[in-house]
Amino acid sequence: MITRSNLAEQLREYQIRSKHDWASVSFFSSTSNLTSTASRADVVMFVICELVILALLVFSVVSLYFTHLKLAFILVSSSLLLLVCVTITKQVTEARKKKRRMLLPLSM
Repeated sequence: MITRSNLAEQLREYQIRSKHDWASVSFFSSTSNLTSTASRADVVMFVICELVILALLVFSVVSLYFTHLKLAFILVSSSLLLLVCVTITKQVTEARKKKRRMLLPLSM
């Protein structure tokens, strides 16, 4: 006989089995709660974006060393814009996955 407690236990086991914990190096986020809800492709994309941001910041410091102020300003502003886009994308992805998880029936 299927009872509510059995369904809840099955759901708990399903969530434990389907949970993916991908290792992620995140330079700019204080919490790593993205790794508990993100797929491997999402984590790779975010890590690549963070490395691009870091490279842009390094290139801006190099351009400041060679006194190219306009180029340094463009690189810093583009890295900040990319950082804001990555942060917004992370929040939207988390909200979408949380909403999808709430729509799963209990029998899953």
